[in-house]
Amino acid sequence: MHEGSWGLSHTRVPTESRPGHVALIAGFYEDVSAVAKGWKENPVEFDSLINESKYTWSWGSPDILTMFAKGAYGDHVFTYTYGADSEDFGAHDVTKLDTWVFDKVKEFFHAARNNQSLFSKLNEEKIVFFLHLLGIDTNGHAHRPSSREYKDNIKLVDAGIKEMVSILEHFYGNDGKTAFIFTSDHGMTDWGSHGAGHPSETLTPFVTWGAGIKYPQKVSAQKFDDAFLKEWRLESWKRQDIHQADIAPLMASLIGVPFPLNSVGILPVDYLNNTDLFKAESMFTNAIQILQQFTVKMTQKKEVTLPFLFIPFKLLPESKQLNIVRKARSYIKQRKYDEAVSLCKELIHLALKGLSYYHTYDRFFLAINVVLGFLGWTSYASLLIIKSHFNLTRGVNKEVKKPSHLLSCSCIAIGVFVAFFLLLQGCPWTYYIYCLLPVPIWYAVLREFQVIQDFVTLLLTVPPSYFVGYLLVFILGIEILVLSFFYRYMLTAGLLAFAGWPFITQLWTRAKSISLSWIFFSLLLAVFPLMPVVGRKPDIFLVMGAGLLVLLLSLCVLTSLIKRKDSFINEELLLHLFQMLSVVLSMCVMYSTHSSLRKKQGLPLLNQIISWLILAFSLVLPLLSPTSLFERLFSILLSLMSTYILLSTGYEALFPLVLSCLMFVWIQVEQETLQQRGISCKQKVTSVRFTCSTDITQFRQLCLDDVRRAFFLVFFLVTAFFGTGNIASVNSFDLASVYCFLTVFSPFMMGALMMWKILIPFVLVMCAFEAVQLTTQLSSKSLFLMVLVISDIMALHFFFLVKDYGSWLDIGTSISHYVIVMSMTIVLVFLNGLAHLLMTKKLRLCGKPKSHLI
Repeated sequence: MHEGSWGLSHTRVPTESRPGHVALIAGFYEDVSAVAKGWKENPVEFDSLINESKYTWSWGSPDILTMFAKGAYGDHVFTYTYGADSEDFGAHDVTKLDTWVFDKVKEFFHAARNNQSLFSKLNEEKIVFFLHLLGIDTNGHAHRPSSREYKDNIKLVDAGIKEMVSILEHFYGNDGKTAFIFTSDHGMTDWGSHGAGHPSETLTPFVTWGAGIKYPQKVSAQKFDDAFLKEWRLESWKRQDIHQADIAPLMASLIGVPFPLNSVGILPVDYLNNTDLFKAESMFTNAIQILQQFTVKMTQKKEVTLPFLFIPFKLLPESKQLNIVRKARSYIKQRKYDEAVSLCKELIHLALKGLSYYHTYDRFFLAINVVLGFLGWTSYASLLIIKSHFNLTRGVNKEVKKPSHLLSCSCIAIGVFVAFFLLLQGCPWTYYIYCLLPVPIWYAVLREFQVIQDFVTLLLTVPPSYFVGYLLVFILGIEILVLSFFYRYMLTAGLLAFAGWPFITQLWTRAKSISLSWIFFSLLLAVFPLMPVVGRKPDIFLVMGAGLLVLLLSLCVLTSLIKRKDSFINEELLLHLFQMLSVVLSMCVMYSTHSSLRKKQGLPLLNQIISWLILAFSLVLPLLSPTSLFERLFSILLSLMSTYILLSTGYEALFPLVLSCLMFVWIQVEQETLQQRGISCKQKVTSVRFTCSTDITQFRQLCLDDVRRAFFLVFFLVTAFFGTGNIASVNSFDLASVYCFLTVFSPFMMGALMMWKILIPFVLVMCAFEAVQLTTQLSSKSLFLMVLVISDIMALHFFFLVKDYGSWLDIGTSISHYVIVMSMTIVLVFLNGLAHLLMTKKLRLCGKPKSHLI
């Protein structure tokens, strides 16, 4: 109201683990490949305001400051950082991160008065002071933005900024040559996260005052229709919103240095208190700087594309570039500054569109090759299933070899032609993979022409209505799976359909108790996708309730086992009691840690040690239990639940328990279904034992029910993905879920713990399916091939839905969806191996083997 100008800085949605300082200081937005470096630094070298400055002094977090100091030429960037251990979400007082910065700045200017060399540097022009204040962000994550701690931190920062301004003005003798910019790299939700598209995360304050900045302007009307102006009582003071990347060229203009080389920001000239000539010249320079990026990108693409194939960006040909530049220069000479600024903005917008055009120039060409690869791979996987499990007439004779010889020669010729074409164009090595991979895949498919022919003949014998009906059900199932990635309630719809499944089969009439159990747990599990995403409303009592339910279930199972067995071996009883104790310890540690953090006493060391020990033993203890199906499954559940409780913050603690109950019923349902088909099962579910070696001769031919089993597996895996959150976005998960293990910020360790939390429901599903495979004599190779076909069809959907525009959440989520379904089969192989180990391996504490009575 008294000294400067203000507005809102509109950020692109911030990354879930990485701040937006690159956009602020370098003028371009985050690169997705930064995830490979743990969001600690940018994956490519880049120019920045700090690099262009004469000298820069910065204070704050080691994660941010070192990113801009690295690669800066010369010895002109000075950083002062605290240790990484100081970024502790469980610390008693995280405002110390901000007071540390303020104290160091005060010490710095005090020391400068007695240091002639430093004093002379500080009186140079084109210098930058960067104060990175992390306390508010850390307090927001730890205590939520509505907390007293967060608000107290804001008061402390406000007072600190007032003092810093006073120190700077006093040091420079109030010469009026310092410009101040106050902003934030991102916002935060009410539940203390950032990475989604909510305005609370994408709108940040932008306040600037001092040298070169316009004074406050009174206005009678504003062009904004949101409620912020009224809420802040600033209706009569001019608000000027900008994009976050625009701040870098503004700062460069204020101190008189070149715009950062990679900047795509547009200079907000309305903030400048300078002559119209200066504004027009600055805007012209901004336009030329971005136009040069466009020209370089176009030249690079032109050099690696055959002349007759090159299609230039039609909206900005070279003649139009020269015309706009000449006209803008002419307007400046004629003192038509407003027209010049307007024309330069038009040129910038066209150049940015052109940059995007050349960046995605090869998209259509690559997309065709990827789709060909998908279709070929899906066809080949389907053919392997058909060959292995359908009794088809195989016409293998000498005459078939001639076309296959011709086929191999044709494929080699096509491969050589494609490789030569890519070589001429100077394409990157990744293009060779995309373009050449479909060739051998389709060769493998076309080699099986006889199988394809026999299968088509077989399909013609099937009644059309029967075939179309199954095809429609399959397509509907796939579409529900795809939609569930975007709308979690689609999982609820699928589980409701599962609940009704016994009524359309003979299961309801033959096994009412099993059917009722299936219906009950399907409906119970269907509730979870309707719940809000985990972390938004932490409730420690729900976690405690889940632990009590596990203990109650354990007592029931223990009683049942003692009654069922003639003699209950001491070793097994001891193991069961030890696992129950582990659950009790998890509950105590969770409650104690929650209380300690609430009192700002940090994470107790004993709690941390116990948490890591429980995690370490959770994968070992099941291996000590008997290998009978029920006991081994329940032992795995107990061990994994003890870890899951430590990683839970609310209702999600109940999710693995309900999922496990449904999984055990599923095992019984599948055995019952197999008996209805006339396939005899020698053993009851309760008496089935797991062994490390499996007799392949027991595996049977596939039937249509096996396709349903593969679909059930994929559906339950997707339910594990999205049942309590959205694993495609880390924003769905709360950092508080790892506080029993560590509170000091560590992206890789925290990410690994969150990933294990995500994987626990998967392990439970895969262990159950290991039992389904054993009881139904289903070949795991055939299962993986069927899952591969389903996941490839889903992946093809998501390939066309991948975005490179819009919010960070939209871009990141679309990529995550694609990667998830692409890697589903690989993850499935890994999880199947882990489940096989957990279900079949038996460790013995004693050397002498003991017999187990069923």
